[in-house]
Amino acid sequence: MSLESGLQSLQRGEFVLLFDSAGRENEIDMVVAAEFVTPEHVARMRQHAGGLLCMAITNDFGNSLGLRYMHDILAESSINKEMIMGLAPYGDRPTFSISINHYQTYTGITDNDRSLTIREMAKIFNVENKKKKFVSSFKTPGHIPLLLASEGLLESRQGHTEMSIYLTKLAGLTPVTAICEMMDAETYTALSVEKAEKYAKQNAIPLIDGKELLEYSKVH
Repeated sequence: MSLESGLQSLQRGEFVLLFDSAGRENEIDMVVAAEFVTPEHVARMRQHAGGLLCMAITNDFGNSLGLRYMHDILAESSINKEMIMGLAPYGDRPTFSISINHYQTYTGITDNDRSLTIREMAKIFNVENKKKKFVSSFKTPGHIPLLLASEGLLESRQGHTEMSIYLTKLAGLTPVTAICEMMDAETYTALSVEKAEKYAKQNAIPLIDGKELLEYSKVH
C-alpha cells in the first residue's frame, strides 16, 4: 500500500498499520488520529492489537503543557536510579511521560472512557491556553500513557511515536495519535510482518513501512 492511501485512511478517521523496522522494535502498531477516536476504535485496538494503548503528542505540545519524560521525573524521585530505564534494548530511550484520565471518566479503562480521554486530549492542541485547559480537564495517574515525540521527529528518533505524529502532519491533521502494538496470541510475541500483512489485506487497512517513511522524510 502506498503512503498516499495511508494518509487518506487517517483523514477518514480510519486505521493504518505502521511497521518501525527490523533493526528496531520490529513491531507493528495500529495507528489512528486521536481527534477521530471512538469507543469502537479502542475496542478494535484492544481486540486486534492487544498491546499498550498510548497517545503520542508532539514535543512542543508536551512542553506547552509542562510535561516531561517519565525517566526525568523518576530521576528526581526517591526511586532507585538503577531501576530507571536508560536505553532500551533496541537502542532508544522510551518516550513515556505521565498517564492520564479525563475528569469525566469513571474508572478510565473502558472503551468509552479511554476514547473520551484521547479525543479530549486532541482538542486541547487547538485551544489558546493549553496548559490551563489540560490541568482542569485531566487527572494523573490514569489509563492513557502519554508519549512525547522527539523534538526533531524522525531526524532524532525513528520510533512509532515519531512516525505516527509525522503521518498526521503529512495528512494535515491534529498531530496527536492513538497507537497500540499488535501482539500474537499464538506465539505470545509481537505480531510478525507476514501476519500483519495478512491482517491488513483482510481488513483493507494500509500497512506503512517505516523505512519507506524515513526515505520520504529525507527527500521532503
